[in-house]
Amino acid sequence: MSISKHYKNKKVLITGHTGFKGAWLTAWLKMMGAEICGISLDPLTTPNHFEVANLQKGITDHRIDIRDRASLEKAILDFKPDFVFHLAAQALVRKSYNDPLETWNTNVMGTLHVLEALRKLDKACSAVLITSDKCYDNVEWIWGYRENDALGGPDPYSASKGAAELAIKSHIKSYFPKDTSKVRIASARAGNVIGGGDWSEDRIIPDCVTAWANHETVELRNPMATRPWQHVLEPLSGYLSLGVHLYQNKELHGEPFNFGPLANQNHSVLELVKQMSIHWNQVKWKDISGETKGPYESGLLKLNCDKALAHLNWVAVMGFEETVQFTSEWYNTYYSNPSEIQKMTDRQIEQYQEKAKSKGLAWAND
Repeated sequence: MSISKHYKNKKVLITGHTGFKGAWLTAWLKMMGAEICGISLDPLTTPNHFEVANLQKGITDHRIDIRDRASLEKAILDFKPDFVFHLAAQALVRKSYNDPLETWNTNVMGTLHVLEALRKLDKACSAVLITSDKCYDNVEWIWGYRENDALGGPDPYSASKGAAELAIKSHIKSYFPKDTSKVRIASARAGNVIGGGDWSEDRIIPDCVTAWANHETVELRNPMATRPWQHVLEPLSGYLSLGVHLYQNKELHGEPFNFGPLANQNHSVLELVKQMSIHWNQVKWKDISGETKGPYESGLLKLNCDKALAHLNWVAVMGFEETVQFTSEWYNTYYSNPSEIQKMTDRQIEQYQEKAKSKGLAWAND
């Protein structure tokens, strides 16, 4: 099952296409030959991957807030997509503490607005709605969360993602019957994604590269926190695989899926920074965990991805060292020669596909 063949010449709608994951997904689908319609706010940072890689070229580029139901619905129904990938969100935990209402409105009502538009779409369509690994009620146990574990979250962002999952499940059962619905929907959960092109506030990789590019010391708020770090292309390959399988198999309609790295790939923030430092010159960092009292951040969170392996034959491709190397090479290219970023992005996608192909993963076949 080659995903490239399935998306070639297909109409693909992406919400959040100017964001970190959305920009990479846009780049990948452009390489596949898809017809892309993007719905998003303006990029939230300067610089940003969407603009430095010139990703707006050759796509339909709408700047619409997903909280604007009427405009969102019109754009979706006018485009008549074959596939939808809903990534638009307020994605920052610390920001959710400062503005919980915006977080809930964007992440829950925005998702419901997408679902309501899909109710009116009178054609076959597969929709993958992306939430987060933080949708789970995290009690920081040592084994990975499965898709049927309890939802919840101690902070506004995590709780909003758990609520979005409940809204998705409710709408599917109420309005998209499995045997007759032309629109098939699944949710996808992933988190702690790293890779080139992210300059978001309060994220460890952007904090590092921004500081180090200016010969400054990066401050580590929670160096001992462990995360299942994965390169951005890993969950995107899962989303794309899920979209195709969903199109082919109605039994996947309504199902949630986790996408994460191998179980042994949990590493601390400090380990990540040390690994990053291998690829940079004259780097410095400082542990400020005892100096600041920020909002709650979870210490341990990992996913069980057996369901994706069983139903989609999906598994992560890259190990921790490769993931960090890919990330570092992208940023080194940007800070040394930003005009080469479009080529670097395409090259890393091709390299990732070759790695997947060498491991015998069906989605990477020609």
